[in-house]
Amino acid sequence: MTVRIGVEEEFHVIDIESGQLVPRADALLRAVERYGETFTGELPQSVVESNSGVHATLDGLFADLTTTRARLDRAAASEGLAVAAAGTAPLARLGAVPTADLPRYVHMTGEYRRLADEQLICGVHVHADVPDRDTAVRAMCVVAPWLPVLLALSASSPYWLGEDTGYASWRTMVWQRWPTSGQPGCFTRAEEYDRTVRAFVDSGVISDPGMIYYDVRPSAHLPTLELRVCDACPQVGTVVLIAGLYRALVADARARLRATGETGCDGNHAWLRAATWRAARSGLEGDLVDPLTRHPAPAHGVVRGMLRHLRPTLEAQGDWVTVRSLAEEILAQGSAAARLRATAAREDLLAGVDHLLAETRGRTRPVTRDRFLRHPAKTPAGLRDGRAAAKTP
Repeated sequence: MTVRIGVEEEFHVIDIESGQLVPRADALLRAVERYGETFTGELPQSVVESNSGVHATLDGLFADLTTTRARLDRAAASEGLAVAAAGTAPLARLGAVPTADLPRYVHMTGEYRRLADEQLICGVHVHADVPDRDTAVRAMCVVAPWLPVLLALSASSPYWLGEDTGYASWRTMVWQRWPTSGQPGCFTRAEEYDRTVRAFVDSGVISDPGMIYYDVRPSAHLPTLELRVCDACPQVGTVVLIAGLYRALVADARARLRATGETGCDGNHAWLRAATWRAARSGLEGDLVDPLTRHPAPAHGVVRGMLRHLRPTLEAQGDWVTVRSLAEEILAQGSAAARLRATAAREDLLAGVDHLLAETRGRTRPVTRDRFLRHPAKTPAGLRDGRAAAKTP
């Protein structure tokens, strides 16, 4: 049975002239509304979010995401803005971006202070169908060991406030400071999970169930299991790769639970915090903690091991060719974090911002702001033999 998927993408709002993160999400949201599109804001006034449709194929998801990005790009350009799909914006200043003026966000700003002030990060979330909440909470335990690998594939946030952090995903380090972030642990049924969530709310540490920021969690309003560990990704192909791998993980977990009723987990997830840190530190350019051995191994080997592990499920979902091709492509070109660093090293960090904007718009090479404004993007319009094919609209 095909597991359907959907994606939420968060984007930084960037001033096209300075390359700086700016609190102009409201202006961009009004602009996209003029085009008849629906996007939403987030906690900082520098982030907008898109929501894809529900898809049974990776081709359909790819087309949806590229179309959405093109529409958002047109609206941004009309306001002298651009959007960047990355875990952090390389050029940003604390204090320059207030939080959104909504009661929930105002409360969070007052309660969490600097945590909320520094929430200048963007992620990509993938929803995968599950038949019920009991399956969702039990499947978390099965998929959790592989989530650091998905994080490494997405890593796109080496810079914070204009400086190189030394990490491939600094967004992860910012995100993990929240009291309910990180690995969810194991639950035997939905009632147990919901009781834990209620206990968090009753403790006063969080104000509502939406503040459960686990790396993977059952959706509060959809019959899905939601992946939340990944950085926003400049290239649409990386989002599609992660969505395909995550769909296979969820499908594999569902099949295991149907067949045996057991998760196959030893209940020890403490090592996953270390594995997540390793993925955030190294991305694809160093070692990861291999989920099968829990020992360090080169990232490329761990990714290919994941492909081998999931191949039967990927083939059953019709995703094997696409996922394998996209995985080899990203392994060959390096993580988004490494590509950004390389551009900044050759030129400067402002050129790195141009690089992010270009990749978000579907270009393969950085462009200057003058060229960015003069020439429309060539937007990828489909997947052929598992690879993105660029076409001029």
